[in-house]
Amino acid sequence: MIVAAADGSSLDNPGPAGWAWYIDDDTWAAGGWPRGTNNMGELKAVLEVLRATRDVDQPLTILCDSQYAIKCCTIWISGWKRKGWRKRDGKPVLNRDLLEPIDEELAGRDVTFEWVKGHAGHAMNEAADQRARAAATAFRDGTPVDHGPGFGSAVRESTSEQESPVPSVVQERLCDLPERPATADQELIGTLTGLERRLLDTDAVAHRSAVEELVASDFVEHDGTGRLWTRGRALADMPAPEVTSSIEILGMVRVGPQDVLLRWRARAGSRVSLRVSLWHRDPDRGWQLRFHQITPVR
Repeated sequence: MIVAAADGSSLDNPGPAGWAWYIDDDTWAAGGWPRGTNNMGELKAVLEVLRATRDVDQPLTILCDSQYAIKCCTIWISGWKRKGWRKRDGKPVLNRDLLEPIDEELAGRDVTFEWVKGHAGHAMNEAADQRARAAATAFRDGTPVDHGPGFGSAVRESTSEQESPVPSVVQERLCDLPERPATADQELIGTLTGLERRLLDTDAVAHRSAVEELVASDFVEHDGTGRLWTRGRALADMPAPEVTSSIEILGMVRVGPQDVLLRWRARAGSRVSLRVSLWHRDPDRGWQLRFHQITPVR
C-alpha cells in the first residue's frame, strides 16, 4: 500500500498558492500558481498524487487535512456529475477543471481518503504543508519553485504543465488574471536568495569564494550552537555545509536606505533552522552580509 499526504496553501486566499504531495523525503512533488485558493491547492495535490501513482498496482491512501477535498472526492462528485456539474442551488461547481480529472483518475482504482488534523504534528501532513507553503512563497517572491524528486516518470510528465493550468470560468477568474510583473521587492528577494544560496554551497572552493566576496568586514554570525563567527574566523575555520539546503523566504524588511533584513527557513535533510540575515549594499562591493543568526528548529 502507498500512503501519501496531500496539502494546499494560499498565502492570501486567494493569492500566491501552492500544492504538494508527500510520501517520504525522496518521494514528493510540489507546484502552484501566482494566484489561487487553498481549495485549489488541496485538490491539485490530490490530482497530482493520483497521476503520479496511476501505473503502480497498489492500493493508495491519501491523507488530507481538508474535509472539502475529501468530500469532493468521495461524496459530492458523483451528484455534481449527474447534475451537469451544478450544485443544488443551480450554480456552477467551483474547481471543476480539477474535479473532472480527479474523477477520471479515481475510476477503477483502489483509493481511500483519510482525514488528519492539520498543524497538529502529523509528520507526513506537516511535510506536505511545508512544501505547499514553500511553493506558494516562491510564487509570491518570484523565486524558483522546488518541484521535488517526484515518483518516477509519471510525476515528471505531469509537472511539466503544472504551472500553467487551463483555468475555468467557475474559478471566478482567479487564474484568468494576467501574471503580475515582479515588484522591486520581489526582484530584490530573488537577488538576495541567490546570494544566500552561494553561501550555502557545499563545494569548499565555491563556499570560500562566496565568503570572500559577500561577507562584510564587520560581519558577525551567531550560529545554531551559540558560536560567534567574524569574517576572519569564517575565512579561517568555517567549513562548507555538508548537505545541500533549500531556502524558504519568510519575509523581507528594508531597515535603511541600503540595508535589508531577510528572514528565511533552511532545510538540510532532516535539519530545519530559522535564519535572519542583514544585508548592506556597499557602493563598491555590492551586497554584503553584515549579520547572520541561526536558530535550530529540529
